[in-house]
Amino acid sequence: MAREINTVGVVGFGTMGAGIVEVLARTGLSVKVVEVDAAGVERGLGHLEHSTKRAVTREKLTADESAALHGRVTTSLDLQSLKDCDLVIEAVPESVELKARIFRELDEILAPEAIIASNTSSLSITEISVVTKRPGKVVGLHFFNPTQVLKLVEVVRTVVTEPDVITDVVAFTERLGKSPVVIGDRAGFIANALLFPYLNHAVKMLESRYATREDLDAAMRYGCGYPMGPLALLDLIGLDTAYEILDTMYHQSRNRLHSPAPLLKQMITAGLLGRKTGRGFYTYDGPDSPVVVKDVQTPSEVDSATQTREVQRVGVIGTGTMATGIAEVFAKRGYDVVLRARGLDKAEKAIGAVRKSLDRAVGKGKLSEQDRDATLARISPAVEFVELADCDLVVEAVAEEIGIKKEVFAALDEVCKPGAVLATTTSSLPVIEVAAATSRPADVVGLHFFNPAQVMKLVEIVETISTGADVVATARKICLDLGKHPVHCGDVAGFIVNALLFPYLNDAVKMLEAHYAEGDDIDNAMKVGCGLPMGPFALLDVVGLDVSLAIQRTLYNEFREPGFAPAPLLEHLVTAGRLGRKTGKGFRDYS
Repeated sequence: MAREINTVGVVGFGTMGAGIVEVLARTGLSVKVVEVDAAGVERGLGHLEHSTKRAVTREKLTADESAALHGRVTTSLDLQSLKDCDLVIEAVPESVELKARIFRELDEILAPEAIIASNTSSLSITEISVVTKRPGKVVGLHFFNPTQVLKLVEVVRTVVTEPDVITDVVAFTERLGKSPVVIGDRAGFIANALLFPYLNHAVKMLESRYATREDLDAAMRYGCGYPMGPLALLDLIGLDTAYEILDTMYHQSRNRLHSPAPLLKQMITAGLLGRKTGRGFYTYDGPDSPVVVKDVQTPSEVDSATQTREVQRVGVIGTGTMATGIAEVFAKRGYDVVLRARGLDKAEKAIGAVRKSLDRAVGKGKLSEQDRDATLARISPAVEFVELADCDLVVEAVAEEIGIKKEVFAALDEVCKPGAVLATTTSSLPVIEVAAATSRPADVVGLHFFNPAQVMKLVEIVETISTGADVVATARKICLDLGKHPVHCGDVAGFIVNALLFPYLNDAVKMLEAHYAEGDDIDNAMKVGCGLPMGPFALLDVVGLDVSLAIQRTLYNEFREPGFAPAPLLEHLVTAGRLGRKTGKGFRDYS
C-alpha cells in the first residue's frame, strides 16, 4: 500500500522554502516549518504573507482560503517538532556539509518509514543520503522558482532509493498539481545541467565585451522567444546560487563549459548578487525588486554623433523563404525593392510567394487590400546583377555556402554604386570572408534576420573588423525603421543567438545519448521548468537536424572547444536521413 503523506515538514524558510510551504498548504496539508532563528521565521512568514496577498488581489485565492492556508502552517526553531512528519523537505542553502548535518539529525528524529527529501538543485543526493541509516528513503525533490507557478518537479533517485519511495513521492507531487520527472543523481539534474552552461556562456560573452547586457538579453528574448534573457535570469536566480551550481557541476564533469566565468566570482565578491541585493548585471530600484533602473551602463536612447547613409531603394538577392520575407518587410515599410533571382520565372515565383503571404495577412484582417496592392507594386523582379546598380542597400539571402556568397559579393562589387551598403543574412558564416571578396569591405555588414522575417523582431547586426561606423549606424537605423529590434555583435561564429542556443541543444542530445533521461522528459523539463517555448528536441526537429549539425560544426571549428563537438547521435541521425519535420522523422516521427 502507498504510504499516507498528510503532515509535511520543511527545513528552511527562505524564498524557496516559503514557496514550497505555500504549495503544500494550498493542497490542504499540515506543514511544519523549521528555521535557524526567529529572524528567519519572520522573514519566511513575510514571504508567505506577501505571496498570498498578491494571490488574493489577483483573485487566484479567496481571503478565506488564504486564512485557512496560513492556519495549516506552524513554525519552530527545533527539528524535534518534525518528529511526526511523513515527509520532510530540506530547503536550506547549497552546502553539502549543512545539508548532511540536517539529514543526520532528521534521521534520528523521524519515524523509520518517513521520507527525507532535499530540494538541492545540483548537489549529490547520494552523498547526502549516506549520512543516514535510511539511504533508501532519501530522494531529491527539486522544485523550481517561483514554486507557486512552475509545475516541474525533478524527482531524483539514487542507486539505493527504494522503488516504492519513488512511487509514493511521484504520487505526492502529482497531488500537489505538479509535473514530476524521475531522473538519476547527476549534478544539475536535467534543467540546470542544460540551463547553466548556457547562462555561463552568456556571462563569458559579456566579460569579453562581445555584446552588451541589453543586446545579449534581447537576442534570446526576441530571437528564441525566451521569457527572460540570460543575464536578467541570473539576476533573478542570484549570482551566488548560479556560481555554486556551476562549480558543483564542474567538479563532477571537469567540463570547461561548466567552469564559472571569472566575472561571476568578481561580482559576488563585490556583493552584486542580483535582484536580492538590488544590483547584479542590472541595477534595481531596491533589494528584491524586479524594476530595473538606469545606471552608468545603460545605453543612451539616441546616438546622433555618427552619420548614416540615405537608403530608399533596396535590392534583395534570393528566392527562398528568408529572401521573400525580407523583401516583404522592406516593401511594407515603403522601400522600393528589387528582387533578384537567377531566372525571371524564379523571380516571379518569389514575388508570388510574397503575394500569398500578404493575402494571408489580408484574410486575417492584419492588412488592407489597398496596402497589399501598394506593397506588391513596390517590388520589381530582376535577373541581372546590373539591375541592382542604383540600390542604396543590397541584402543577400542565398544558400548558406561561403563559395556562393563570395561569388554574389564579387558580382555586387562590380555593379553597385559607390556608397551602397552590402549586407549578408548569414546565420553563422564569417561576414569578413564575403567582405574580402569585394574592394569595399568597409561597406559590408551582417544583417541576420530571423525566420519568418515578417514576424520575428530580432535582427543581429554583425560588424566586421573592416565595417565602417556609418554603415553600422545605417544598418541600425534601417532595422528600427522596419520595426525590428537590432542587436550588435562581432563577426564570430554563431553571432549571439546561435552561439548560445546550439551548444545547449547539443548538450540535450548528449544527455539523451547517455540514457540519462527520455527525450519527452527533457523537453518537458525545459518547457515546464524553465518556461521555454519549445523543448530542445522539438526545436531541433523544427530547425532541421542537418542545419543544426552544420551550425554546431561551425561553432566547434571556430572555438575548438571540446564541449562544442557535435553529439555523435546527432551525426548518426543526419547520416540516416532523419532530419526532422521536413523528412517526417527526426528525434520523433511525424505523420
